[in-house]
Amino acid sequence: MTKTIATFLFTFFISFNFYSQNSYVFVGSYNSDKNKEGIYVFQLDTLTGNLKKITSVKNILNPSYLTVSPNGKYIFACTETKTPNAGSVSSFEFKPQNKTLTFINSQKSGGENPVYLSVHKNEKWLINANYTQGSVSVYPITTDGKINPIAQNFSYSEGSINKERQDRSHVHSAVFSPNYDFIFLPDLGADKIRSYRFDCAKEQPLSENQYPFTQTTLGSGPRHFTFHPDGKFAYCVEELTGTISVYKYEDGKLDAIQRINAHSEEFKEGFNSGDIHISPDGRFLYASNRGEENNIAIFSIESNGRLKTIGYQSTFGKTPRIFTIDSTGKFLIVANQSSGDVIVFKRNSVTGLLKKSGTEIKVENASCVQIKQYL
Repeated sequence: MTKTIATFLFTFFISFNFYSQNSYVFVGSYNSDKNKEGIYVFQLDTLTGNLKKITSVKNILNPSYLTVSPNGKYIFACTETKTPNAGSVSSFEFKPQNKTLTFINSQKSGGENPVYLSVHKNEKWLINANYTQGSVSVYPITTDGKINPIAQNFSYSEGSINKERQDRSHVHSAVFSPNYDFIFLPDLGADKIRSYRFDCAKEQPLSENQYPFTQTTLGSGPRHFTFHPDGKFAYCVEELTGTISVYKYEDGKLDAIQRINAHSEEFKEGFNSGDIHISPDGRFLYASNRGEENNIAIFSIESNGRLKTIGYQSTFGKTPRIFTIDSTGKFLIVANQSSGDVIVFKRNSVTGLLKKSGTEIKVENASCVQIKQYL
């Protein structure tokens, strides 16, 4: 072997190993006790799919949802979720070189039971959705990751036809449009996908959209929402009917083009759909089903945005509340809440199918999982 080839192979091996050990997985839990761990950080081995715990955080209560800032420096969490007349959002600094996660500060959520957070691409704004009270809050973020007091808060009251689950508004997510000029708020309680214009240059960035909401099928319970990478289509998973609605998207407006079951035909009732994500290449869509199903529904995405069912993958646990796909599209990771475990799947980029990979990690009452690759 020549010296040049040997040097190349050595450099390749070092670089490959560096990237294989430089992806971190953040897991939240309904810990119900500040003396218990609430947020866990794992290192993902992208060669084997194994997760290795590197640190955790206590002294926070019920972090139901986590999101990572675009630069990866800060982790934001919905905290004090499922606590009466309370709720907060909290900020943490993550240093991969030190493998530390450090609390920065918290602010009131502006409504009971915060369940979803989104960060603007300029990293100056944080949006929070409150489920029980049915509201949305907007916070400025400082350059050092501190969350400032609420700049805007809107709450809603109307419900829909399912009197048990839709007694009033229940906003379940807050998602920026592809250009970050609109925010979309699926409201499970009102069967609406609400929307606002978002102007990041204003002190109060939310303003009325020409299309203030999109009406969904009554009783469907819109929950989580995502855009196709090309920005032309949007997809909403509907919790109460176990369905996915597909929309054509343009300049703040959603036009329905398809509605398809996320559940298999063997299930006729008791639907409890959870999360929804699209592979980075835009070819496949995945949605989680909880309840009796406990699986990931897999769809191919056609050129016109419509979905075609491929199949279903067991999550090897109970209640897959949240899952995530890494930026390379190689891995899909599921947080199974009721069985208290985190499962890593390798994703076939050609077929879209999933295969369990690595070792199973136990996290009691796992509520959320996010992944970030650091350079």
